[in-house]
Amino acid sequence: MNVTEAVTTRRSIRAFLDKPVEYDKIRRVMDTARWAASGCNYQPWEAAILTGQPLQELQAKIASTPPQELEYDWDSPKSEDAYKQRLFGISRGMFDALGIARDDTAARMAAMGRNATSFDAPAVMFVYFPRLMKEPQWSDTGMWLQTVALLLREEGLDSCFQEFMAFYANVIRDHLGLDHDRYMFFCGMAIGYRDAQAPVNNFERERVPLEQQVRFIGWD
Repeated sequence: MNVTEAVTTRRSIRAFLDKPVEYDKIRRVMDTARWAASGCNYQPWEAAILTGQPLQELQAKIASTPPQELEYDWDSPKSEDAYKQRLFGISRGMFDALGIARDDTAARMAAMGRNATSFDAPAVMFVYFPRLMKEPQWSDTGMWLQTVALLLREEGLDSCFQEFMAFYANVIRDHLGLDHDRYMFFCGMAIGYRDAQAPVNNFERERVPLEQQVRFIGWD
């Protein structure tokens, strides 16, 4: 698989096969991802990847704990209509694929609640970094996460980024033995093999036209 194929076939997978993630594959991915770029070579990212009983125990704690107040804001972009429409577009595609009507609030909440078990992915990565890291290092962590996602595709694996897990930052820090004062919890990442037949993994996604995002200056 080349880089272009990895980029264009990567998508947020919300239905996984009941198939374990092989240790040698996930270790190979994470070892290679260490070469992701970071400003000043700080390499701010840290993570724990759980599977089996340790993951099940954490998910049980999440299921029995009310969500906490978020420590960072991912929702502010929808205050502008253009960004809100992008959110609504992807949400509409997902819920339509699941056969959930717009006015079926209970079914929508239940579908979103599957984030708590990472859509039954066999492995989940939990990402954190020291609180002294600022906006540039958050960006670096994002570059590393994208690198991980593309390397997973090379191995035939799939993923789903989960900022949802920030609602359970305290539970996750406690489970992983992390100092609350030192570490900011960032996100989860569901990892496994996609169910290629699941409609939720196959609906059409939209991207903004290139001309709306990038200007090319100096070419005739």
